[in-house]
Amino acid sequence: MNMLQTVSVVLRRELILAMRRRGDVLTVLFFFVIVASLFPLGVGPDPKLLSLMGGGVVWVSALLAAMLSLGRMFASDYADGTLEQLILTPTPPVIWITGKILAHWLVSGVPLILMAPILGVQFGLTSDALLVLVISLLLGTPVLSLIGAIGAALTLGLRGGGVLVSLLVLPLYIPVLIFGAGAVDGSMSGLGAEAHLSLLGGILVLAFISTPWAVSAALRISIE
Repeated sequence: MNMLQTVSVVLRRELILAMRRRGDVLTVLFFFVIVASLFPLGVGPDPKLLSLMGGGVVWVSALLAAMLSLGRMFASDYADGTLEQLILTPTPPVIWITGKILAHWLVSGVPLILMAPILGVQFGLTSDALLVLVISLLLGTPVLSLIGAIGAALTLGLRGGGVLVSLLVLPLYIPVLIFGAGAVDGSMSGLGAEAHLSLLGGILVLAFISTPWAVSAALRISIE
């Protein structure tokens, strides 16, 4: 099979498995909604304050929700031996790793993007800010999956791996959070969001090119 066929096969397999574990997908989505909804209750009903912090709150909530599912990215395949068989196949690991990361984003990132405008309304974000929020999440959530895959691969099979994943990837998530929330703030203040979105796009391209190779090396280290 060529590269696209391999990625499509892996992607289809991962999506089928995800549909069998719908509870995990819904857990991430519910966590995102609950965390974002608790902030207005905690800081009060001031519309100006909520609109100022709305973009940052939604982005922090999305970041935390995305981290919930990182530990399961390779865990099931590692437990049943599938991961070792995939590494031994003639197909370069970078190809099927790309498929697994893409599937993770479709399952954990896309639902957050679709839910974000609804949560943004409760913070009083304008229509332009909501559009920028969706675009920033569309550019930023794939980076969360890409970077998170490195942490998931490095902590594979370790006791307490979920906590270690958080410690490893959280510092790397900070630039994505800053530029994502900054794009929404720039739109709300009238300064424009183009610069922040451009930086997010650059980070996405860089992560997409380099991350699968890093994940491949990390998986080999963890399995050995």
